[in-house]
Amino acid sequence: MRPGSPERTERRHPVGAEPLASGVHFRVWAPDHKEVTLVTPDGPDRPMEAEDGGFFALFVPGLEVDSLYRFRLSGDKTIRPDPASRFQPDGPDGWSQVVDPGEFAWTDEGWAGLTLPGQAFYEMHIGTFTEEGTWAAAARELPRLRELGITAVEIMPVADFSGRFGWGYDGVCPFAPTRLYGTPDDMRRFVDAAHALGLGVILDVVFNHLGTEGNHIPAFGKAFVSERHMTDWGAELNFDGPGSEAVRAFVLANVAHWIEEYHVDGFRVDATQNITDESPTHILAEITRTARAAAGAKPILIVGENEPQDTRLVRPLDRGGHGMDAVWADDIHHSAFVALTGRGGAYMSDYSGGPQELISAFRRGYLFQGQGYSWHDTGRGTPGLDLGSHRFVAYLENHDQIANTGPGLRLHQRTSPGRFRAMTALLCLAPTTPMLFQGQETGSERPFTYFLDSSPALREEVRQGRIESMGQFKGLASPEMRDRLPDPADETVFRACKLRPPATERERQVEALHRDLLRLRREDPAIRPREGTVTEGAVIGPEAFLLRFFGSEGPGGGDDRLLLVNLGPDLRLRSLAEPLVAPTAKGPWTVLWSSEHPDYGGLGTPPVIEKNLTLFLPGHAAVLLAPSSAKRP
Repeated sequence: MRPGSPERTERRHPVGAEPLASGVHFRVWAPDHKEVTLVTPDGPDRPMEAEDGGFFALFVPGLEVDSLYRFRLSGDKTIRPDPASRFQPDGPDGWSQVVDPGEFAWTDEGWAGLTLPGQAFYEMHIGTFTEEGTWAAAARELPRLRELGITAVEIMPVADFSGRFGWGYDGVCPFAPTRLYGTPDDMRRFVDAAHALGLGVILDVVFNHLGTEGNHIPAFGKAFVSERHMTDWGAELNFDGPGSEAVRAFVLANVAHWIEEYHVDGFRVDATQNITDESPTHILAEITRTARAAAGAKPILIVGENEPQDTRLVRPLDRGGHGMDAVWADDIHHSAFVALTGRGGAYMSDYSGGPQELISAFRRGYLFQGQGYSWHDTGRGTPGLDLGSHRFVAYLENHDQIANTGPGLRLHQRTSPGRFRAMTALLCLAPTTPMLFQGQETGSERPFTYFLDSSPALREEVRQGRIESMGQFKGLASPEMRDRLPDPADETVFRACKLRPPATERERQVEALHRDLLRLRREDPAIRPREGTVTEGAVIGPEAFLLRFFGSEGPGGGDDRLLLVNLGPDLRLRSLAEPLVAPTAKGPWTVLWSSEHPDYGGLGTPPVIEKNLTLFLPGHAAVLLAPSSAKRP
């Protein structure tokens, strides 16, 4: 153990244990208690000093970094961990540990941060991204992702939770990265290594509720959770009721600490529709403002998930918005899924997967912007036609959508290889911001299902809840499927989700497909996202369509690109009354890239323009065309 930071004499955050020059200062919010005592394994117990607003504080001279501690609350026999603990070496029910973030030797002084245009995200779950399931093992894979063309990794929640495995959305120690993946410094090494490679790190955070097991926070004050607002997973955090001022300060301190102490480059904010706040200033706007202030001059990215598709998330703060940079676009996934599999149902009932729908999805992000939505029997979404395409994060897979298939099948396992390659081209080249889910880049056969290690008392409740959720899809509700749905608490289910390094020729072909597409997105002057990017689309067949990317010279100026996508059988068009197909002044169209290249497992690409007249588009394929005089990237 070591003494605290010699240069620090004042606290930075309103709660938690902070090492100072000659000891450690503790502060906790416990408004339901008259007395709070600091407990250490070797004693003595130390009564804390009551402050205004339900806070208790104590400075302990000479106490060293790595010291263990807990709190005893008046009238409570259980000694409890710190709600703002920086590390729980034995889990949420164990001792909290004093951590000095200033001890880590960062090497990322030259890291410039992240801005949205041009990003290619990669969602990962540290516990299954590698066989080891640790920060250290994940860091060893970062060079491969960078070489693939990924620009930022998005980490599923890491706040500590009860049990041996889980997705992380049931966190109960919001400031403590889970001990399951390593130490706090292991997380810092991961971020530092990512920055050294030119990769950003975005952290998925949960501010709508707390987990059930191992949750000691409400024992300090019932006001931590709302008495009025509920989620499907329990009570929401209290952002607008009595005592909410301290809860808001707790959450905002959490936001700042991930940026200041771990150098993360922003957040993906989970289920924002379940963050209810009737205060004059919404907590989401405060989160955005606090995050940017903590980052200082370094730009960061904040992405919101919002099932009702409220575009207020990305409206400016000074116009009543929440000031985020981007939103997840489920509509894109749902339309693409139906197009590739022919299967809808449940929350995908309102999608046809038709060519015009796909054009609109990849150009506009949200398909539903206020019109009727039959699955909810109401309207869905708010207007967003003025928003840039890059503000919508597009994906063919994410943690929810793979797991919601029941057995956790990957998308390529539910469609043909050709259709999968063609839709991957659309994902990577369209003006929306693409995101891959771990293993997608190699066509991994490993499933990704819901897993959560829980007590026997909770295990059956979780399993039944999952069965009920999957029952939205009529096929999964059938008796023969209900009996086959994975048990979330079964460790073998969790271990089956762990990725393995690509080893087969097919996996290398899928990886080459993604690498080449992301290179085109990054290097081709017409495809590369830029200010004022214009893309238009047109339907050219029952399952075929095009996107035309207008280059910097303007429409028809000579540096345009034409992406043709055919999810149906071979299409031969002798005549096509569609001006978007017309060649530029710099020569006829020639093939720049094709999903049917043998390097990707395709069977070769026949001439697309026959005798300068007939357009031929092979079935289950995507082809990118450029003027014959265009320079190849």
